[in-house]
Amino acid sequence: MIAFTVALGASLATAMLNVMLDVGDKVNRELKTYGANINVIPKEASLLDDLYGVSEGHGVSDRHLRESELGRLKTIFWAFNIVDFTPYLNAEARMSGLDADVRLVGTWFSHREALPTGETLDTGMRNMKSWWSIEGDWLSDGDADAAMVGALLAERAGLSVGDAVALESAGARRELTIKGIFEAGSAEDERVYVPLSVAQEMTGRPGLVSSVEVSALTTPDNELSRRAAQNPKSLSVKEWETWYCTAYVSAICYQIEEVLTDAVAKPIRQVAESEGTILKKTKLLMLLITILSLAGAALGISNLVTAGVMERSREIGLLKALGAGNAPVSWLILMEILITGAVGGAAGYFAGLGFAQIIGRTVFDAAINIKPMVIPLVAILVFLVILTGCVPSIRLLLSLRPAEVLHGR
Repeated sequence: MIAFTVALGASLATAMLNVMLDVGDKVNRELKTYGANINVIPKEASLLDDLYGVSEGHGVSDRHLRESELGRLKTIFWAFNIVDFTPYLNAEARMSGLDADVRLVGTWFSHREALPTGETLDTGMRNMKSWWSIEGDWLSDGDADAAMVGALLAERAGLSVGDAVALESAGARRELTIKGIFEAGSAEDERVYVPLSVAQEMTGRPGLVSSVEVSALTTPDNELSRRAAQNPKSLSVKEWETWYCTAYVSAICYQIEEVLTDAVAKPIRQVAESEGTILKKTKLLMLLITILSLAGAALGISNLVTAGVMERSREIGLLKALGAGNAPVSWLILMEILITGAVGGAAGYFAGLGFAQIIGRTVFDAAINIKPMVIPLVAILVFLVILTGCVPSIRLLLSLRPAEVLHGR
């Protein structure tokens, strides 16, 4: 029973520790399906936004980023942490049947980008906005005569899937067919989306984009990252190297600005901070489960060892009557429990590895990477649990008097 109790505690501790140490990227990847956490815009548009709260697309700034440079995003130090990126070209357009202008947005929907490294990356809106509710179908980058319309705009204009609509922007007029109506639950529901090449042709801005949304795996912010976000030059050489070589959102933004011409990368704070908060709470939950499971194992061991000492009280009393001191008798009992616990702990460790994979496949649909550092951690925790559980029984053992025990009292 002692071995079984230790095995249960060790298995749960092993599973939780392995998942906790490997959960960061998996939680971030799950959250990446709900949007980007970095927005890249031209420097002039960023300055206007900071000063007046007005960004590109409202006719104030005509600065743009170069579409040809976007592949450089996968050449930064944290290139493998860049999961997806999607460019947007914003413009005002006149839609038939409406008096006011609407926002026309050109973007990649399902795009294969050739990277400077010789590799390719499949990216686009279908990956970045996978939670959108779509009536009809997504566009493809080759749909030159089709568009997607937000649910609010479609309702206001009386549009449905399959309808034709005329759009006019920068003097160019185009007849488009509504291929899909989407519901995003945000201001995007009042926009019209078309392939990037179509928006560039209509606005006379070939090879240019207004902004880029980037989805990146990041490490939760701390004091160092917050200081660096305000002014990287204020860091010492050692602090700068630590910050630059850690996947903080501010470090990734800094590296993006290094590879794109006249660009400013800004974290979308609500998303970035939420990711860090969720990750911390997830790890805290797993740590609490580990502590509670080990505490339960310690209580179980305490009860079992105490019962064992009571059953063997005559044997222990006889040992003391024959001259054995408290220390040798205590060591005898303790070594028996440690050997039994070691067997249970070893079995529990391997069972915990199986539990970790079940959790990974069930929750994250991915295997959990086994961390070697968990082995000594579990060994130390099992040892401490056994010692803690043996304390009440050792105290009982020390209080036994041979004369009373041998006389049945």
